[in-house]
Amino acid sequence: MTHVIVVGNEKGGSGKTTVAMHLIVALLKSGKKVGCLDLDLRQKSLWRYLENRAKWGVLNELSTAELPMPVFLPIQGNQHDSRYTAKKQETEEFGRTLLEFANCDFLVIDTPGADTHLSRLAHMHADTIVTPLNDSFIDYDMLAQIDPETGKIKGPSLYAEVVWSARQHRASAGLHGGIDWLVVRNRMSATRSLNKAAVGERITELSKRIQFRTSKGFGERVIYRELFTSGMTLLDLGTRGAPRKFGSMSHLAARNELRGFLAAMNLPAMAREAEAA
Repeated sequence: MTHVIVVGNEKGGSGKTTVAMHLIVALLKSGKKVGCLDLDLRQKSLWRYLENRAKWGVLNELSTAELPMPVFLPIQGNQHDSRYTAKKQETEEFGRTLLEFANCDFLVIDTPGADTHLSRLAHMHADTIVTPLNDSFIDYDMLAQIDPETGKIKGPSLYAEVVWSARQHRASAGLHGGIDWLVVRNRMSATRSLNKAAVGERITELSKRIQFRTSKGFGERVIYRELFTSGMTLLDLGTRGAPRKFGSMSHLAARNELRGFLAAMNLPAMAREAEAA
């Protein structure tokens, strides 16, 4: 009964790890038991984020109530010479790893900015997919192809096909319920622009064609990068041991962004945290 949330986008630099970490902490602060996996086996940004959080807690003598931590386990890629064997063994290991989170209410999986077998497996097991997207047509190209002359949508692109395949797999496996897909527009500028409006129109049009919901995400703010070294999130500001005080207008705007995103996730467990954020 573990609810699996996959944070995915095959393009790097879209803010997947920031989104994943804030989701994890929001769920923890809602009193849920949360597990997490980092499938970016090279950069391991989420893994490093959580390591920093654990070290910060020890240095500042913070209890688990003051600085809640998820259950996080490593997973290894397979380097077998045979591609078939490597995929088979990765599938088996992924299945065994999922069983380790059977007693968690939620499992948050951060995926790499690339098409990998482990990433596709994660999408097939997802109950919710969250796709952070920079507000540009470069990132939009991962979802759909656009005719350069008419500006019309020609059809789904690479990542949209991965999600479609995951939905087909879930349906053929007879699993209860479909996959809820939320596309999050990250790093949106505060000012109006023709490009911003055009991207918004295309995303709205595409959402009806390939069935996803949309929400605003996180702005381009220094605070998100600063909190990484301590393993903290916006939800930790104002608590004992936090590296920064909460108070600037930028922090307030960031909190509003986070509140809107948590509400858009539409998870009952997060209702309380969205109101408190």
